Amino acid sequence: MKKITFLILGCVSCGIAAAQPAYSLQQLKDSARQHNIALRTARLDIEAARQQRKEAFTKYFPNVSGTGAWFNANKGMAEMSVNPSEVMPSSLTTLAQMLPAEALAALNSPIGISMMKNGTIAGITAMQPVFAGGQIVNGNRLAKVGEEVSRLQLRLSENEVELQTEQYYWQLVSLQEKMKTIAVVDTLLSDIHKDVSVAVRAGVAMRNDLLQVELRQNETESQRLKLQNGIEVVSLLLAQYCGLSTPFRLGDDWELKERNADSRMLPQTPDFQDGVTSLPEYQLLQKQVEATSLQRKITLGQHLPTVAVGAGYNYHNLLDNNHAFGMIFATVSVPVSDWWSGSHALKRRKLEQQKAEEQLADNTELLRIRMRNAYHDVVEAQQQIGLARRSIEQAQENLRLHRDYYRAGTSKMSDLLEAQLLYQQSRDKFTDAYISYAVSLLKYRQSIGQ
Repeated sequence: MKKITFLILGCVSCGIAAAQPAYSLQQLKDSARQHNIALRTARLDIEAARQQRKEAFTKYFPNVSGTGAWFNANKGMAEMSVNPSEVMPSSLTTLAQMLPAEALAALNSPIGISMMKNGTIAGITAMQPVFAGGQIVNGNRLAKVGEEVSRLQLRLSENEVELQTEQYYWQLVSLQEKMKTIAVVDTLLSDIHKDVSVAVRAGVAMRNDLLQVELRQNETESQRLKLQNGIEVVSLLLAQYCGLSTPFRLGDDWELKERNADSRMLPQTPDFQDGVTSLPEYQLLQKQVEATSLQRKITLGQHLPTVAVGAGYNYHNLLDNNHAFGMIFATVSVPVSDWWSGSHALKRRKLEQQKAEEQLADNTELLRIRMRNAYHDVVEAQQQIGLARRSIEQAQENLRLHRDYYRAGTSKMSDLLEAQLLYQQSRDKFTDAYISYAVSLLKYRQSIGQ
């Protein structure tokens, strides 16, 4: 009955594992590119930079504005008193003497006049800049540089996401490979336990040998628990980073092949001198120099005269009659007192440009060093795979010999368990060497711009 129960549970477990979606490394990278928050943010930054460039382009066109106002005052805004006798021409004075006394008295009395107590004003104006010291042209160039910078930053974010995805992936592979090693070691210890148990019952071995094997089995079980917890945590991290639902499993491409793991060709030696120009980091540094140069030119333009022409159409009824008229005009603005502060601003912009140029020269050398170091890391990691592979063969043979020696009574149990530990460590070292090679290979490709 127990065997049937175990068989049913095993089938259910296999069914659950098969139902979980499997992902290859490339599928994980594709999912991370679509769902990772860093890349989504970088794409939004590109769109924002594109809109800023389009906004700067509108400065080439006339600035059209319309105004309108209505008012009603408690009294006229223009008031005056007029004495008719004072403004009457001398030729009419004689005729005025012939008027009746009442009319003649009225001519000598002042008359109050009030205007613009209420009214409406409206107008539309178009201003076209003719010369702005290069601010518009350089502003558009700077906006274009900003969009290019956003695209380069997206490339850097893609490299970072790809690298982090591979690191999570290979970390999970490493844990699963070490779990396979634990399974091999567990089988080996079980076989040794059987042999020792038979020897103890036959009286040819001490019970202490059996206890040493059981202690080693307990250590192996403890390692298994730690690996299981590690696999669960890394799986959750990888799923969150790539935007996947859990649980999931890795595809068959993750299994390490000991027989051909170090048979790959070494990467081609890069051009450490000129290959750096294709890197997004280098191009960002160049854009920084270009941006500081344009900012200096814009600062200069802010302290140069500006010329603009315009046309407008206006309407008002301030004098109690409708009046509309059009006009054209030109404006010239010359900053005079700003030249004092502007001279210091120009010097500051020039220093910023010099700093950007020095950073470009210095970081270019650092990028070349990074390329060289990444290449050597790949070569070293590939050589470590070969060494680890030979260590497995040697540790396996060493374990076989000590097992035969123990059966023949010429070796102690501690020596056999030490050989078993060396075998386990050699397998783990091979896994670590392979993972290191895979990650260093990606870092190398990114360091040369691939």
